[in-house]
Amino acid sequence: MRVKNKLTSLLLLGVVALPAFSQASLSRQQQIASHSRLARQYLIGHQPNLAVPEFQAIIALDPKNVDARANLGVLYFFQGDYAKAVPQLQAALKLKAGLWKIQSLLGMSERRLGDDRGGRADLEAAFPHVEEAALKIQVGRDLIDSYSSTGDLDRAASIASSLLKIQPTDPSLLYTAYRLYSDLAGEAMLDLSVAAPESGQMHQAMAHELARERDIAGAIANFRKAVAIDPNLPGIHFELAEALRASSDLKLRAEAEQEYKLAVAANGRDTKSLTKLGDIAVEKDDFAGAVAYYTRALALAPGDADATLGLAHVYIEKDESASALPLLEPLVAADPTNVVAHYRLSTAYRKLKRPDDAKRELEAYQKYKDIKEKMRAVYKEMRLDTPQDKPDK
Repeated sequence: MRVKNKLTSLLLLGVVALPAFSQASLSRQQQIASHSRLARQYLIGHQPNLAVPEFQAIIALDPKNVDARANLGVLYFFQGDYAKAVPQLQAALKLKAGLWKIQSLLGMSERRLGDDRGGRADLEAAFPHVEEAALKIQVGRDLIDSYSSTGDLDRAASIASSLLKIQPTDPSLLYTAYRLYSDLAGEAMLDLSVAAPESGQMHQAMAHELARERDIAGAIANFRKAVAIDPNLPGIHFELAEALRASSDLKLRAEAEQEYKLAVAANGRDTKSLTKLGDIAVEKDDFAGAVAYYTRALALAPGDADATLGLAHVYIEKDESASALPLLEPLVAADPTNVVAHYRLSTAYRKLKRPDDAKRELEAYQKYKDIKEKMRAVYKEMRLDTPQDKPDK
């Protein structure tokens, strides 16, 4: 068996230092040193099977040799012989606490032998202390499996969140997080339906699910029921306004403005509602009103992307494109994937007679637009269609 795993090599080459020996046991010390030297030569030469009897010989001479116990346990683990690995890893930890790599492998071995409770305890103890990314992710995955098997979804989700900080683009971790959060959402919905089936929050949750399925009429109906039950539900007026704005019925769309205003009245720091009111003002060619809303939103949340885009759009429409540049250029620098920002920046450059810059931004717009179209196709297959990015023409 070749030991190719870098993590394995780090574990095998010196878990702890060998103990010192007295002059009275010099012969035994020499034997241990000889076996230790051979074991390390075999490991460096990728011959772990030959290293096993050397560590066994060391343990026979010195049962309290932590280095030999730990290394032998590691070798058994990577050979898949967990029954032999466990007693060696346990012995090493009993002799010297705080060997987090060893405790990690012990926990994984115990779980593979069916001792989920013992394995979880060891993995939980080791996880916060493990520094190597590869091992931490492996330990985290085992913990997620353990928690999921007993329905501890919140704890599993917490571990998944920690792992995503290490590998934020790993597809398997992202899928694991998606599955866990979906299950948590389902559990919360079930608990809510049992605890308060006729509450405003229940109708609010139902509306969200219906909106996710693109049943806008159903979502609006349930948001209205939620408002009727409790008009002071946090965020309810904004959520109803968003559903109204998504309707194909022009009369319903017109009702959204009043709901956004009610949202701002309930929470004067609601930057999302302020920005949406700015957007509605633009649609009415009320540029002065739009500037007031966008400026108020940006005073509360400096750099907010939506409010920034809205204000820049007003400047462009008013042929004040030079004023739009200080808004759009930092936005593109902070988020190069912002499709609308590239489009509007291209428009501003074109109006300012800067064709090369306009061309560059238009190409960036098309590039990221194509990527988002591919993503949108995936969402449609999942019946989770997202709103279209609609740059001004």
